Amino acid sequence: MESMLMLKKILIVEDDESLMRLECILLTVRGYRAHGVMTWIAALNDIEKELSDLIMLDIMLPGLNGFDVCRWISRNPETCQISIIFLSARNAPEDISLGKLVGGDQYITKPFRSAKVVDAIKQLLLEKKKSHSGKKGYLIGRDGYALLKEDGSWKVPWGSIESLSRC
Repeated sequence: MESMLMLKKILIVEDDESLMRLECILLTVRGYRAHGVMTWIAALNDIEKELSDLIMLDIMLPGLNGFDVCRWISRNPETCQISIIFLSARNAPEDISLGKLVGGDQYITKPFRSAKVVDAIKQLLLEKKKSHSGKKGYLIGRDGYALLKEDGSWKVPWGSIESLSRC
């Protein structure tokens, strides 16, 4: 079972170079193709070249913050299937809620245990493999996205559901 998760590409977006290198080593020794970048611009350029299976994303980045990067990735039909784990020193409940709202799949606070990060990665990659449909609950439209409500209906703040494409 573990071999099914190997060779997955994980992009690490972290502005602390020593932490980024440590995270890369942690994942590489476990068989993942880990690559680290230190800016949001480098992250988006990397994603444009080759889609990652998962992104580990810091929030406090120079320029554009991790929430905005995640929002862009989650709303883009070509990248919305990428799983995102926030790794951040920000541990306020509002930050954790915002992480989910903008499309993050997991939110882990720093300092973190390596085992917790690896378990979260394994879980998300297994869920992704089982679903074969990327993130659930999002429809992408010209003006943003709609959310799947718990009762199975769609909350669409604009237009008709026919004008949307499923992400």
